[in-house]
Amino acid sequence: MHLTGIHHLTAISAKIRDNHRFYTGVLGMRLVKRSVNQDDVSAYHLFYADAVGSPGSDLTFFDWPVPREVRGTRSIVRTCLRVAGEAALGYWAERLREHGVRAGAVGERDGRLVLDFEDGEGQRLTLVDDAGQGEAHPWERSPVPAEHQIRGLGPVVLSVPELAPTSRVLEEVMQLRPVREYAHPETPRHPVHVYAMGPGGPAAELHVAVQPDVPVGRSGAGGVHHVAFRTPDADHDAWAERLNELGVRNSGKVDRFWFRSLYFREPNGILFELASDGPGFAVDESPATLGERVVLPPFLEPHREEIVRNLEPID
Repeated sequence: MHLTGIHHLTAISAKIRDNHRFYTGVLGMRLVKRSVNQDDVSAYHLFYADAVGSPGSDLTFFDWPVPREVRGTRSIVRTCLRVAGEAALGYWAERLREHGVRAGAVGERDGRLVLDFEDGEGQRLTLVDDAGQGEAHPWERSPVPAEHQIRGLGPVVLSVPELAPTSRVLEEVMQLRPVREYAHPETPRHPVHVYAMGPGGPAAELHVAVQPDVPVGRSGAGGVHHVAFRTPDADHDAWAERLNELGVRNSGKVDRFWFRSLYFREPNGILFELASDGPGFAVDESPATLGERVVLPPFLEPHREEIVRNLEPID
């Protein structure tokens, strides 16, 4: 029983119309699910992904009118998005410049070519060359050519003040493998430890920066809410049993309708989710029209009129 990669990452936006415009219009991702936060129906929950909403391609956002994130440790600090090859990174460097996006230069990190940039709210993102590994599902209506489109999520980077407590959870509870380390690109005195899951590679890594002298961060717009890890559908119940057997406080099994979830926090308070691959986003919409209308899970459907009336248009 092993986790197989990153399932999705959920971040926070206080400017959801601008967010929608950036992730679909500039980054060329497909809005595959237009829904609400199931625990706070006043807020959108938008899911951007590849053409079919593959597990491992979802970058999602809660629509919360909150102050900007205060950057620091005990938090998720960077999200990588996979593209295929050096030519793709060259294309993106030019595209981001044309759209006035704050971005660095193409460089090398941890043996891979990368390009760092931020969205309009300071969400820290990196395009990483995955050498075309694995399947790709380009969206035919994307403004980005198919060969250069974002293929899915890459490594997710955490910052913690001390490695040992987090490492125990990653290795002993989640069964991730420590595989290497490298110097932090901005503060080389800080090591970044790489943990792999499943097949490993850019779609199945968690990077943990150890930064004991960095102040503690505070959640907000432009920050990350949680990271979810993939588990095959058949293993999800067993993961719930494992967390309970090991005494890990958790949410219990939660049915999100498009996937099943378990939530728990690692020792620094960073929220982790274990999410099943299925049933997927096409369970309640045609694949051809994913994300075009507000979709609600069955338990919220009786309240559709009130919920939708309180949402601001984003198109």
